[in-house]
Amino acid sequence: MKLTDILKGIDYEAFCESKSCTVDSREAGSISFDSRRVDSSSVFVAQKGVHVDGHNYIGTAIEKGARCIICQDLPAEQPKGILFLKVANSDVALGVAASNFYGNPSQKLQLIGITGTNGKTTTVTLLHRMMRNMGISAGLISTIVNRVNDEEIAATHTTPDAVELNSLLAQMVEKGCEYCFMEVSSHAIVQNRIAGLHFAGAIFSNITHDHLDFHKTMANYIAAKKALFDSLGEDAFALTNIDDKNGRVMVQNCKARVKTYSLQTIADFRSKILESSIHGQQLELSCNIGSGSARKEFWTPLVGRFNAYNITAITATALLCGFDIDEVLRVASGLSAAPGRFQYLHGKGITAIVDYAHTPDALENVMDTINEVRSKSQNLIVVVGCGGDRDPLKRPIMARIGAEKSNRLILTSDNPRTENPDNILDQMEAGLTPEQRSMAVRITDRRQAIKTAVMMAREGDIILIAGKGHETYQEINGVRHHFDDREEVNKLLND
Repeated sequence: MKLTDILKGIDYEAFCESKSCTVDSREAGSISFDSRRVDSSSVFVAQKGVHVDGHNYIGTAIEKGARCIICQDLPAEQPKGILFLKVANSDVALGVAASNFYGNPSQKLQLIGITGTNGKTTTVTLLHRMMRNMGISAGLISTIVNRVNDEEIAATHTTPDAVELNSLLAQMVEKGCEYCFMEVSSHAIVQNRIAGLHFAGAIFSNITHDHLDFHKTMANYIAAKKALFDSLGEDAFALTNIDDKNGRVMVQNCKARVKTYSLQTIADFRSKILESSIHGQQLELSCNIGSGSARKEFWTPLVGRFNAYNITAITATALLCGFDIDEVLRVASGLSAAPGRFQYLHGKGITAIVDYAHTPDALENVMDTINEVRSKSQNLIVVVGCGGDRDPLKRPIMARIGAEKSNRLILTSDNPRTENPDNILDQMEAGLTPEQRSMAVRITDRRQAIKTAVMMAREGDIILIAGKGHETYQEINGVRHHFDDREEVNKLLND
């Protein structure tokens, strides 16, 4: 591919010791930001990362054959025959270059992103399932898995890097996908991993306390989410949850067509919970469609208010995409939860629920949902921990929520990563009153904690295992060991 085509939309200054070394004379067979993956056909992009500065590896990239370097800072020594392209922001340049390299795939399908603290994975998963159940070709980019129609591709990050992202989108276009539903994390927005993409729509779910280890302040966190909506064009839609206090903030000065959804406030798409149980809920959806309006009742097996928000968001999105309301609600009624999201397991008369809830708000929502539908005779036993190398401020809050809303609390490890798990549990325990602390059990080993919960439970009781959800590993001292909450509790309940 000609280098000039890859550089479309990128402002740069070219530097080269040789006069014959020009942008017009170069071609490229790949783009890489990892010097280990560079060859003689590669354009190497030096990024200033959070932990590693790619500028320190320019020499390595040149040794491995790279003859074109995109960078923010020119190296002191510039070998002859090497073309250096200086840009204002390497992250943005990588996104635009990757998009160009793969033929701008986001412009060839309807790319719809969702951002927010909670609900992203469930929403994109349900949207993808809905489209596939209606016979529509669609892709999925999520925390759990990426999909090209029904083909699974392992996911390593909530939002992949710009090169992988455009490669995935190009595969979707090649396979005829009309839509792609994508989780957009605040990290990815700040790090410009979505630079160069064209979004047909964006959804905002909510904002609660999370990721302050990275963003430092809630103001920064909110601004990161808002940046997705600021980037939308006039041809896109912006769907925002106005029950969240930041719902309207997200779409201030947004160029896109703004639509709202809610459970409590007058909105373009509003759901009312008519009936709720441990098996699902009956909803009434009121909405404005084109020049008319509609009010329809439907059943969903998804449990809880938080899922009522999720199902409202996906039905609203499908309607904004032009699908028939009766068909949308028919398909929505058959959708089940994403893996590890309020996932039920049964045995020995006990119900276990595995959920990814790893923020205070998510944990509270899940526990409130269980408490709304359980009887007085049913005890709720909660197993919860907090991840290491992540925001420590939420640790005492989550422990306090667990103690206040359960009959028994077991504090345990999540993914301690490089932290001492006992130090994490100390910080969680600090959020408990002396009385709560005397009623809580502290078991560092997660497998033993789950086993203890099952031993405590009587017939009819409910166990909530929170924090890891779909994850099939536990990360300890930087090493990932196989561990699946669902496997552990299912084995104990059915042995």
